[in-house]
Amino acid sequence: MLPGNRVIHARNILKGLEGQELRELARHHEKTTIYGSPTYLTKITSRSAQNTYIVADELPLGVRQKSLPAKEADKILDAVHDYLKDKELVQVDRRMGEVSPATYHCRLYVTKEYARLAHMWHYMLFPHDGEGDPDFVSVYVPEWPELIILAYPEEGVTYILGTDYFGEAKKSFLRQAMYRFKVDEGGLGFHAGSKILRVKDDKGQLNELGFIMFGMSGTGKTTLTIHDHGLTGEEGIVIRQDDVLLMDEKGHCYGTEDGFFIKTEGLDESQRVLYDAATGPRASFENIMVHEDGTVDFDNVELTSNGRGVIPRRDVEGTDDTIDLPKAHRVIFITRRDDIIPPVVKLDPVQAAAFFMLGETIETSAGDPTKAGQSKREVGTNPFIIGPEAEEGNRFLAILRANPDMECFLLNTGSVGAKGDFAGEKITISVTTDIMKALAKGGITWAKDPDWGYQVALEVPGVDMKKYTPSRYYTPEEYRELVEKLRQERRQWLAQFPGLDPEIVNVV
Repeated sequence: MLPGNRVIHARNILKGLEGQELRELARHHEKTTIYGSPTYLTKITSRSAQNTYIVADELPLGVRQKSLPAKEADKILDAVHDYLKDKELVQVDRRMGEVSPATYHCRLYVTKEYARLAHMWHYMLFPHDGEGDPDFVSVYVPEWPELIILAYPEEGVTYILGTDYFGEAKKSFLRQAMYRFKVDEGGLGFHAGSKILRVKDDKGQLNELGFIMFGMSGTGKTTLTIHDHGLTGEEGIVIRQDDVLLMDEKGHCYGTEDGFFIKTEGLDESQRVLYDAATGPRASFENIMVHEDGTVDFDNVELTSNGRGVIPRRDVEGTDDTIDLPKAHRVIFITRRDDIIPPVVKLDPVQAAAFFMLGETIETSAGDPTKAGQSKREVGTNPFIIGPEAEEGNRFLAILRANPDMECFLLNTGSVGAKGDFAGEKITISVTTDIMKALAKGGITWAKDPDWGYQVALEVPGVDMKKYTPSRYYTPEEYRELVEKLRQERRQWLAQFPGLDPEIVNVV
């Protein structure tokens, strides 16, 4: 039900269109690549987080969420619905998730001029016949004169106004699903990738271990989600999800999407799995450089460094016909720092809850060049949380304590030892993927870190860990200063969330 018992009235609503039909509606915006795939240009090239508001007067929100009183939002909605009466709309119905209780009927309305948004979104989710009332609705009016996004969590409705960036459509439904699953099922929605590593232990026994990977843009989450870790023969990987999953109290992770929304900057043949899918005819893109002859230049960021693509999950080598993960045996928090964080540390449940709340990395030049190198944090690496952040951290800790077979780790994909003109000893992709393989197979030697209390890997099969010991690059005074500076940052961050379990706050 739309807020205030509103209904959608329009001059015409086009329903039941499939992918190719939606592409034809969007042909006026398309530039076709040499691969036969469509690419589109947008006026807005990234999410508009500062213009996103939660509308729920009685709902407690988090300290990092913005709200708008219902009375103010009602005035905007009245104008929007009046405007839509004379417009042609495209209605697309799709299904999120595969297995109950994590399946949702999703309905997108978008003005016909911007059918390209409906076309791209169609490939993110699963088929639905459109019958019955939807669980979630998004009303998308890109040409609206004011840029504002209004999310109604109790109604499951989002209005996306004044932006034509596709990511707003995708995330509008995922935001609602994460909130609904938390409220109705007692679980949590995570911005995380998921995969299975099928490995042999030291006795030759073949085991399947579920991994989930948290990480902000630029930390390598997608790269690690799709990497094969050099496993061959009976051993191997199965890719499940790249962006959002829903975890229940037993650690079962329900998948949500049938497509991957990839960042295209720097994509080349060295990232074979993603590159092959992105250069197939079923991909679609926003804001990538396509020359007049249709050739694609993923390295060119003149349009934006946030070029994006939608690729069907089935076109990604290493996927299967299931999007769920039976159990998250390994929970990975990916950070990218350059000083005193080792390549891998093992966390106890309280430490893991703290790093979930910290959601930390450092800003890169691709994000905000003026803040490059500075700490950057987001609870759960998830900017789409609705409700108190402390509630999420406390519930995450409860899930970990109820499932002792879930082990948690922090991976640094940056470098160690940065100082002056020295950028630090780079932690390469091969080092990180070998570490992840060892987290599945075993063989790591751990020792307690005296400053942080977590377990640091001293020996990892196939990796020279000695050169990644952070303290070797600093004088004792320099190292102590860096430790205390980071500790103070972390304490200040955690202190802003009322109701957070004191154990989580104090563990850093």
